[in-house]
Amino acid sequence: MSSNNFHAMRKILLIGDSGVGKSCLLVRFVDDTFSPSFITTIGIDFKIKTIDINGKKIKLQLWDTAGQERFRTITTAYYRGADGVVLVYDVQDEKTFADARDVWYNTIMENALPECQLILVGNKADLEGSEESESRAVSYEEGESLAKSLGMAFVEASAKTNKNVDEVFFTLVKMIEEKLENKDDKKDDKKKLKSEGINLKTGGKSKSNNCC
Repeated sequence: MSSNNFHAMRKILLIGDSGVGKSCLLVRFVDDTFSPSFITTIGIDFKIKTIDINGKKIKLQLWDTAGQERFRTITTAYYRGADGVVLVYDVQDEKTFADARDVWYNTIMENALPECQLILVGNKADLEGSEESESRAVSYEEGESLAKSLGMAFVEASAKTNKNVDEVFFTLVKMIEEKLENKDDKKDDKKKLKSEGINLKTGGKSKSNNCC
């Protein structure tokens, strides 16, 4: 596929505390590989992937942001113009979940555009049976409840086992495309009403300046 052979380009950020697996999710999605020994992201990392949504080729700019506090003043500049944000926490670390709620969500609200679409992701959900009961710190229900209260979509995933990784990004991009389509439809409706002489404020026909 040619680098120019796509219908649209969308900018997506991955944010969350250091160590929650943002880089692992990104590399699993783009390259379908996993390494447990990723070096901590310094500042910003960047990848490209083109996907198909309802027959449209969407080119994704995927920005992996550093989670350490000292980099936050750098990374907040990347929120501007973002179409979507993947907010990641570690289901085995309650602090990362609290920070998703108390720190990162507020950062999104302060820096991203109102139309930016959001998805909350509980990463490292790859344990089963007794091992899960011992290691899991945040339940699925807690994650789902938080996402609902913040008006976000929610997915639990595992970069290690590739559980729901594609679903994270495809769900978010579908939300972005639906939002933009609805926005375009509203614009078309306003143009149509205006061309028919409808006053959008009063709902009535626009009055002519000419006297009878």
